[in-house]
Amino acid sequence: MNYLVEQTIERLKEARVRITPQRQAILEYLILHDLHPTADEVYQELATQFPNMSVATVYNNLRLLTKMGFVKEMKFGDSSSRFDFASTEHYHAICSNCGKVEDIYYPGLDAVEDVAADLTGFKVESHRLEVYGLCPECQV
Repeated sequence: MNYLVEQTIERLKEARVRITPQRQAILEYLILHDLHPTADEVYQELATQFPNMSVATVYNNLRLLTKMGFVKEMKFGDSSSRFDFASTEHYHAICSNCGKVEDIYYPGLDAVEDVAADLTGFKVESHRLEVYGLCPECQV
């Protein structure tokens, strides 16, 4: 099992969250594949492994993992949210043609909340950055 999966499961256990096989599979899928899937995509991927699992189970687990801060729900303006395991702060490049999402790690933007607070007087709670364009496959 992946170290990040094990570490996250331990943190869930410490929070007294029961680790069901479905919950573990959803978590592993998000960590190991890094595809920014929708809840339906997670369901489709795991349906053969868990034929009795419902879409509601996936949504409920994603909601729980989001509430606990392990997963981020990303809304890009379309009708379905995408989910991302939140191991470190990062940003996203999104293909405006196919919807592919790629992570961007750029430490220079870590101070943006402090700068925004200093310039505006806001008590900044969070931020996100999205870059839109065509992925290499859609440029052809």
